[in-house]
Amino acid sequence: MKTEIQRPSDDDCWAALVARDKTADAHFVYAVRTTRTWGYPSTVVRLPKRENTEFFATPAQAEAQGYCAGKRQQRSGDAMMQRHAQLIAKSCRELEACINQGCAVPSLAELAKSAAISPFHFHRLFKTHTGVTPAAYARAYRGERLRDQLTKQATITGAIAESGFSSGSRFYEISDTLLGMTPKNWRAGGKGAIIYFALGICALGDILVAQSEKGICAILLGDDAETLLQNLQDQFPNAELVGGDAQFEQVVARVVGFVEAPSAGFELPLDIRGTAFQRRVWQALQTIPVGTTVSYRDIAQRIGSPNAIRAVAGACAANCLAVAIPCHRVVRTSGELAGYRWGIDRKKRLLQREALQQETY
Repeated sequence: MKTEIQRPSDDDCWAALVARDKTADAHFVYAVRTTRTWGYPSTVVRLPKRENTEFFATPAQAEAQGYCAGKRQQRSGDAMMQRHAQLIAKSCRELEACINQGCAVPSLAELAKSAAISPFHFHRLFKTHTGVTPAAYARAYRGERLRDQLTKQATITGAIAESGFSSGSRFYEISDTLLGMTPKNWRAGGKGAIIYFALGICALGDILVAQSEKGICAILLGDDAETLLQNLQDQFPNAELVGGDAQFEQVVARVVGFVEAPSAGFELPLDIRGTAFQRRVWQALQTIPVGTTVSYRDIAQRIGSPNAIRAVAGACAANCLAVAIPCHRVVRTSGELAGYRWGIDRKKRLLQREALQQETY
């Protein structure tokens, strides 16, 4: 059942509108019956008459009633997005500080209270800008810190303590999820982990598909099978690489089928390994609809790091799950195609194929 988004009472909304309260922007919009426009409370210049004003929880609700964004609101749209991005970035730093200090991770209600917005709206904003929920962000950051500490500390116990875990038992409950293997194997560079792989041919050239016990961990594209295999060995230098059997060939066939027709969707589990920042970028990429593109700047804003445009490009370049994490759908602000790990020509062909498939559906 769909839950209707709540807003403050009309009296409270009017009081916030009179005060031009910026914190109220997260809770409602006002609309003027005489001009048929809506806006955020902080953007009002001339206060409308009370009897000509009504309030909605979201812009979408106002537009559903026939209102459109006012001129001032259209101009302030970018500023509003920037303000929200800064708000979520502040919350991310708060989560990171708590993990670094070994404190209890703030709850959704506590984070929302700190941001002075409702838990529902905070949760929605956080996922819009980072691509993940606050809880998922905290887990990813803790995993990144753990991997860093495992390389720095002399013992696993020391790494656990420096990673902000309150107890060893709590760590071992989730260590496999964070690392994809035991801490001992991770410290050994993945020694003991088994990676199944197979090579094949698709419309984009040679393809290598690899799978760990967690899921698909690599989809590599290229023009030379030996180079792809070397890339896999570089990615998992101490893992045991095993050629896939007939059952695994079926998995590869499903991956190739997806590469050929991304509109069909990717339903196989993924073993995504990267830093917290990379995971934020990759999760944001997975929300880009087939047949559309966004800019690196757009992704930076979505994850709450509007100035990290080059870092976003770096995360795209580090993606080892071609098409499943669709970094090919990210272009320059001008619309021009930028670098692609698997080659600009493949990026162009992928986008053309996806656009054609969308026209067919």
